[in-house]
This record gives sequence, structure tokens and C-alpha cells, in this order.
Amino acid sequence: SGTRLSKRGSPYLRRAIWQAAFVASFHDPALSVHYQQLRKRGKAHGTAVGAVARKLTHIIFAILRDNKPYVPRSPHN
Repeated sequence: SGTRLSKRGSPYLRRAIWQAAFVASFHDPALSVHYQQLRKRGKAHGTAVGAVARKLTHIIFAILRDNKPYVPRSPHN
């Protein structure tokens, strides 16, 4: 059930992003709201962290592409 975490690419990088997502799920303003919404919809903790990891990957890509720092934003701004 649910989407499987991709097993492609570096397992070390995957683990690093997973750990960053785990922390972001509780401490980043926008990503913690995303995590809580997923949990409220009945998603398991691991599934919710996985979704945060996916979002974080997009953020990392944008930072590298645009060469701009990450500014955590509350979704209420």
C-alpha cells in the first residue's frame, strides 16, 4: 500500500534526505504543516515523512538550480 521509496541512486544520499525530512517534519514552518496535514488525513508517520522528503528534494533542486539560499516560510505568509 502507498508509494514505495525509490531504491535508485545513492543509499547514503537517500538516508541523508530522509533524516533531513524527519527533522523538517517537526521544525520547518511549511514542511511541518505539510506533515501534520498528511497525518490528519490518516497517513502513517513514515508515509508522511516520505512525502516531506519528496518535497524537500524539490526544494534542494531549486536551491541548486537557482543558486539562492533556502528561506523557510510559514504557509500563512
